[in-house]
Amino acid sequence: MIFETIVTTVDADGRPHCAPMGARYVSDEVVLMPFRPSATLDNILASGVAVMNLTTDVRVFAGCVTGRRDWPTVPAERIAGHRLAGALAHVELRLDACDEGPQRPVLHFSRVCERTHAPFPGFNRAQAAVVEGAVLVSRLRMLPAEKVDSEMAYLQIAIDKTAGPAEREAWGWLTEAVAAHRAAASGTGRAAA
Repeated sequence: MIFETIVTTVDADGRPHCAPMGARYVSDEVVLMPFRPSATLDNILASGVAVMNLTTDVRVFAGCVTGRRDWPTVPAERIAGHRLAGALAHVELRLDACDEGPQRPVLHFSRVCERTHAPFPGFNRAQAAVVEGAVLVSRLRMLPAEKVDSEMAYLQIAIDKTAGPAEREAWGWLTEAVAAHRAAASGTGRAAA
């Protein structure tokens, strides 16, 4: 089972970097599989640490895949890193092993510190739709245009029925990103994805 999270890392200068990433729990460890190339992967390999943030603010998911990565953070408790200030919970991670792979290395982490900051109220359908839409936007170069269109149209139903202002804002960022990608692709003569 994969859980959608926001992973925060720090670069060599200590600047926080936020990225959505699926995480797996395998016994006591956390497993992440970032794609290459990735600032998140580079930061983890250099520092040996990361923070997994659990949030229902889906603007962070949509924002990260549409170039809006500056979200408020605070220092982590037990590692040299940062967590999202608005996270409902966070898990501070230390890298134990890296199984190299050409496209997606498998990173194995131990949990150094876990904290809950607020109760998890659950996701409404619009929040889940934004998370799914963010995954689609992160893979625009890999997916056929027809798949993106059909899935975005289906997800739009949940947005129309259950979204609040934050979800509508996040959805707007995603649809703008799809349109910008299509415009750029058609301007270069390549097939739109």
